[in-house]
Amino acid sequence: MAPAAPDRRIALAAVAGAHGIKGEVRLKLFSDSANSLAAHDYLHVGGERMRLLMVRDQGKNATARFEGIDDRSAAEALRGLLIELDRDQLPPLEDGEYYYSDLIGLACVDPSGAELGTVAAVENYGAGDLLEVRGLDGKSALIPFRAGIADWQGERIVLDPEFLA
Repeated sequence: MAPAAPDRRIALAAVAGAHGIKGEVRLKLFSDSANSLAAHDYLHVGGERMRLLMVRDQGKNATARFEGIDDRSAAEALRGLLIELDRDQLPPLEDGEYYYSDLIGLACVDPSGAELGTVAAVENYGAGDLLEVRGLDGKSALIPFRAGIADWQGERIVLDPEFLA
């Protein structure tokens, strides 16, 4: 696996809207819990570094408060913005683990090395990770990220072309 670029940011959540009248925001979490946010004093909100004052876990969602966001109007102005963290601030990974962002943009090739496309996104609907592969023709296909079907080999994913229907 290639090391991640140190200046890359990883999206941990998105602002879904305002919560109440005192500047709190509702968050759509991209991780298992709000703990991934709570572990950090500062996060990037829409590209701007902001101090996290509070985060409250609510299952797949959370509420949070950022310094300088003091009323509903200011909170509502953040709607749709990503909450990000610099990649180098994430916890180290165990063997076999990966961050989705490490896969996005990787070249996809067949076993002989012929180019098939790139990983455009990673999805998980409950049965395991799926790579959204954008082919050279611009069409997309969801490929199970499983050994023998899609194998991560350094800077590329080797795909079984039978899954690119």
